[in-house]
Amino acid sequence: VVVIGAGPVGLAAAAHLTERGLAPLVLEAGPSAGSAVRQWSHVRLFSTWGEVVDPAAEKLLAPTGWTRPDASAYPSGGDWTEHYLKPLADTLGERVRYGATVTGVSRAGRDRVVDADRESRPFTVHVRYADGREERLLARAVIDASGTWATPGPAGGDGLPALGERAAADRIAYRVPDLTDPAVRTRHAGHHTAVIGSGASAFTALAHLADLARSEDGKGTHATWILRRGISGSTFGGGEADQLPARGALGLAAKAAVDDGHADAVTGFRTQAIERDGDGRLVLVGEDGRRTEPVDQVIVLTGLRPDLSFLSELRLNLDERLQAPVELAPLIDPNVHSCGTVYPHGHRELSHPEPGVYLVGMKSYGRAPTFLAMTGYEQVRSVVAALAGDIESADRVELTLPETGVCGGAGLFDTPEAAEADGGGCCAAPAPELVQLTATATATAPAGQTGQNPTGGCCGA
Repeated sequence: VVVIGAGPVGLAAAAHLTERGLAPLVLEAGPSAGSAVRQWSHVRLFSTWGEVVDPAAEKLLAPTGWTRPDASAYPSGGDWTEHYLKPLADTLGERVRYGATVTGVSRAGRDRVVDADRESRPFTVHVRYADGREERLLARAVIDASGTWATPGPAGGDGLPALGERAAADRIAYRVPDLTDPAVRTRHAGHHTAVIGSGASAFTALAHLADLARSEDGKGTHATWILRRGISGSTFGGGEADQLPARGALGLAAKAAVDDGHADAVTGFRTQAIERDGDGRLVLVGEDGRRTEPVDQVIVLTGLRPDLSFLSELRLNLDERLQAPVELAPLIDPNVHSCGTVYPHGHRELSHPEPGVYLVGMKSYGRAPTFLAMTGYEQVRSVVAALAGDIESADRVELTLPETGVCGGAGLFDTPEAAEADGGGCCAAPAPELVQLTATATATAPAGQTGQNPTGGCCGA
């Protein structure tokens, strides 16, 4: 069974396959296990160690002398990689290949069009290695756990890059800044940064920039928060109502940080273009013609999306909105989804017209937010049980996820011009305006779920 991606869920899939006596081959495009996680090693998860270690992986690690860290502690991305993902990949040994980019998946001798004898044919997986070599592998099944990290959303409010966004790449980043890196710190210290986004990543970036503004070398640091909708009762997440305390605290910490005046917000603003002024600074232009004051840097944190290009020869059944499996999509759609509850789901919800191929982990959510690692672990447990022929176990999906404490839905998740609801449990936004982020700036109606963060949905700072 080919597993694409050596991140948390891909390695968990390999552990479950090994436990079931099936032979996994994990193909990782990066140079090491958890290559994507390593890129946000400075960010702390809002899930505890007890929630980010897969049970089958722990069993596989136990004979090596590995001991799980304190289950109640919160690891950083770097901790997760060094103390769990790397040891797990090392235990799997040659079953994990690095520098191996999957360029295509199909049925051997059958393109997408051909019906004849299709299901009896093995999968063919085309791989390009870092040294330029190419290989064609045959597999009985393919589990795609490649995630969405490599394809962040753009600044443009229509889902496309804003005009001028590519030309301004030297001043635009798509990740939470690591302000412990001297070069990154220099770019932001004493400068004005625009942060585009409304989820955990944006919270983290705002809090980090506010901390920088308070430091000795950060005098003059300021942020402008660009929101596509308005400020409302749950703009900063679920707070104390969030059943993951650290996730709730993340939004509250960001609010407390910016309430000191280190940031202000522009609401109902959908970026259409990014222009340079005479000094080379950037000006964001909204669809309604409004223009921001010039900023030195822009941080775009508008979610992530799946790369489906290498699966184009497979027959997938994906939701037209989220690009998630159609049976899963209604459970996670932010247009209708309420209060962060995702019902248990496994191999049946993740199945496609092409038997034997599964999108799991962050990639299974497509463009939807609020993914948690424990969701991915239960997904691969069910999928592997199905591949092993244990349908009873595969169907026995048991997963209770902590609620966000934030409700959304009714198709108003991201509609800035909608009239504000009066406590009806769905979100709306006031008219576009510039507001200072203080307690009095929040509206009374609850808003949508916090947006997707860059870490696979299980973390924040």
